[in-house]
Amino acid sequence: MATATYVYCVVQSGRKPSTARVPAGLPGGERPGVDQVGSKMWVVHSPVPLERYGTQPLEESLRDLQWVSAIAVAHEAVVEHFAGLRGVTVIPMKLFTLFSNPDRAIAEMHRRSKRLTSLFAKLQGCEEWGVRIMHGPSRSAVKGDGRPASGTEFLTARKRARDESVAALRDSAQAADHAYALLAEIAADHRRRQQEASGVIPPLLDAAFLVPVRRRARFRALAARAADDVLQRGGRLTLTGPWPAYNFVSAAEQQA
Repeated sequence: MATATYVYCVVQSGRKPSTARVPAGLPGGERPGVDQVGSKMWVVHSPVPLERYGTQPLEESLRDLQWVSAIAVAHEAVVEHFAGLRGVTVIPMKLFTLFSNPDRAIAEMHRRSKRLTSLFAKLQGCEEWGVRIMHGPSRSAVKGDGRPASGTEFLTARKRARDESVAALRDSAQAADHAYALLAEIAADHRRRQQEASGVIPPLLDAAFLVPVRRRARFRALAARAADDVLQRGGRLTLTGPWPAYNFVSAAEQQA
């Protein structure tokens, strides 16, 4: 069966990382293995069938969001396995990073080795955390048990409710900005993620933070404090992580 080489991640380790309990990887592919790229640098990859992951079948499959989601979960499971190994730093690859054969994959990672080494230095001892802040329920409404005494009173009440709603949105947006600034102070790096227009009310904040592991407890404590402040000011904060540093790797690759 004709195959391509799928790359999950590149890792830095003083010795060859163990694959004893590595997840199965992409459906239809072989279990991931590890090959050396250079000094302390290893590429995690596996053969996958071209009949499923070749250009044409892949283009057709990408229309199926459920299929793409399953692939993303399988990809992430492999990356997280290596991220969880002691003494290992991981640079996750983007979904569907494919090469014609293992030699091509190793050669390409070797070509990028200078950039990858610099990125490993940045990511070492760090993990990614996500923070999202959404609008809370409206805190204003036109109140009253019966009809307003006059049209003027009704319009006045509507204007007051509208003004209160605008003020609440402004207050919660300021709380989101404050939370971002507070958490950014102890992060090694941070960035706000841009939201694509979708007709859905966008979050007040969607951000990623690269946090040194030694500061994890402090970061989570500050996030809890920020969540209380945001809640009091009309928003809801959700903290997720830790994750492999996808957001920071992507940005670095774009600069390469």
